Amino acid sequence: MTDRALAVVRAGALTTVQDRGRPGHAHLGVPRSGALDAPAAALVNRLVGNPPGAAVLETTLDGCAVRPRCAVTVAVGGAPCPVTVDGRPVPWGAPVRVPGGALLDVGSARAGVRAYLAVSGGVAVEPVLGSRSTDLLSGLGPPPLTDGTVLPLGPVSGLPARVDVVPQPAPPRELVLRVTPGPRDDWFAVAAVRTLTAGSYRVSSASNRIGLRTEGPALERAVSGELPSEGMVLGAVQVPPDGRPVVFLADHPTTGGYPVIAVVHPPDLPAAAQATPGTPVRFLTSRHHP
Repeated sequence: MTDRALAVVRAGALTTVQDRGRPGHAHLGVPRSGALDAPAAALVNRLVGNPPGAAVLETTLDGCAVRPRCAVTVAVGGAPCPVTVDGRPVPWGAPVRVPGGALLDVGSARAGVRAYLAVSGGVAVEPVLGSRSTDLLSGLGPPPLTDGTVLPLGPVSGLPARVDVVPQPAPPRELVLRVTPGPRDDWFAVAAVRTLTAGSYRVSSASNRIGLRTEGPALERAVSGELPSEGMVLGAVQVPPDGRPVVFLADHPTTGGYPVIAVVHPPDLPAAAQATPGTPVRFLTSRHHP
């Protein structure tokens, strides 16, 4: 029987297994998790013939290297990066056949932050609460990859896509986030919402899968007390004591005590996965979702 598995040769700075996540468990204190750039993960799955919910590898900045133990079809998307098989360049953003035993190297991002590697059959680690995603906050799912990790692969269920080129959005030069004010905008000075939308913010290097942190003008509070801990949603713009907004991403906590001045529209969040430190951030206010 063919050994359907993937051996990790170089784990990279932070490489995790991700799928669509585990939404619906916030009442248990379990974050939703899942691929930060969900459209990129879905696209590479489609390229190799996987269903959209198959688990992929999400790399951070410097990629990873793996050695499949059987012949597989792979695709790399998300952050543009060099891809090689046994040292020979192969296409990024397209299905590639990799022989068993060959070394597939996903290089450092030339732009953006996170690359996605799909393998035919998907990464078949044991699901937890219906998802194979690594959750950095709760520790659910498989741990971040380390050198020598062996990942099982599922059975191949579809044919690779027959394409010449696929459109993929470039990493943002400016991260534009549409927001709906509230629910706690009344905890801030009247000028704070204007500061949020007119302020000159940039992505902080302290950002991670839990939240995109910003550098820029502090948002002044009108109410100095503390909130009882309340539920947090994906895209919540929470304001900690330093006044700099934090946008909650896939591994965000399910509750929090700092006030939320606004919530980012979900379609704008995948770009946050690819915004490098220093990228300008612009918040656009809207009372209604599009």
